[in-house]
Amino acid sequence: MITVFSTIFVLGVLIFVHEAGHFLAAKLFHIRVDRFSLGFPPRLIGKRIGETDYCIGVVPLGGYVKIAGMVDESLDKKQLSAEPKPWEYRSKPWLQRVLVVFSGPVMNLFLGFVIFIAGALIYGIAEQVEGSVVGEVVEDTPAQAAGIEAGDRILSIDGVEITLWEEMTEIIRQSAERPLHFQINRHDSMFTIQITPMKTEIEESGETREIGQVGLYPQFEMKHVGLIPAVAIGAESVYDLSKLVLVSIYRLIIREESVESLAGPILISKMAGESARLGFGVLVGFMAILSINLGILNLLPIPVLDGGHLLFLTVEGLIRRQIPLKTKLIIQQVGMVLILALMAFIIYQDILRVIQ
Repeated sequence: MITVFSTIFVLGVLIFVHEAGHFLAAKLFHIRVDRFSLGFPPRLIGKRIGETDYCIGVVPLGGYVKIAGMVDESLDKKQLSAEPKPWEYRSKPWLQRVLVVFSGPVMNLFLGFVIFIAGALIYGIAEQVEGSVVGEVVEDTPAQAAGIEAGDRILSIDGVEITLWEEMTEIIRQSAERPLHFQINRHDSMFTIQITPMKTEIEESGETREIGQVGLYPQFEMKHVGLIPAVAIGAESVYDLSKLVLVSIYRLIIREESVESLAGPILISKMAGESARLGFGVLVGFMAILSINLGILNLLPIPVLDGGHLLFLTVEGLIRRQIPLKTKLIIQQVGMVLILALMAFIIYQDILRVIQ
């Protein structure tokens, strides 16, 4: 049940924030919003306030805002076949239409930004302890089998003095399946143990490499920060995660990564449940990462996504006239089919991962 509730909570917040971005921008430019729905139809409960029906749908894994005069996922031809009305999206200036579309992904990025700032202010930031102090020993690894414990300080490996964690890591990486002698300081007592790094395959720059690993992580300590450093941390986190998403997409395009590596709703649900079990703060942190992913992915120039709408608007801005409605509908339908096919494949991969 934790997994179910945490998934509904995370997706509910992310979708609400995303759609609220579109909603607020539309209201700002006096565009009529017919419906603001959390969840997909059929409609469960709701209340009409003014011109907008605020409701909750039966299917909780989604949501949408129906903006008058906009070609959206509903592909409502009847509404769009009539002459544009002053309160409709399609009758508004080009820049206003761009901002209405752009505001959804921006709100997701902003949510991630705010969560990272709050996290830095509440919990502080993790800084690696100077030197080579062990923070965590991974289960079922050579380090655990050899008896290394959290808090141990690695003084040397095979007689080579270790002053930085990175120095130790480099020696281990280059010593797969070769016994190494670690000199350890534990509570001011010195002793030597032998560890043989296990061989592990990793991918770097599209190539598979074999390295050694023993299963150790460095020790970190939390450092409290003020508002200005927290804002800088929030901005840096959004930038780094956005860059990571874009690099991953690029690697998918040039086939350095497989589509099979993508996480679908089942895997995301599992990760949400695991995060919730570790604590509410961890769950909110996971939500921040997911929110930034959602914001960037929605900007991809794929029909149905916000990026697809922005692509239409870019073309219209260049040719200085609107793309014919029939053309938009056809492209949207093709995009819908492609997205559904991709989602079906990703869900299939999720099921295989769970089974395995």
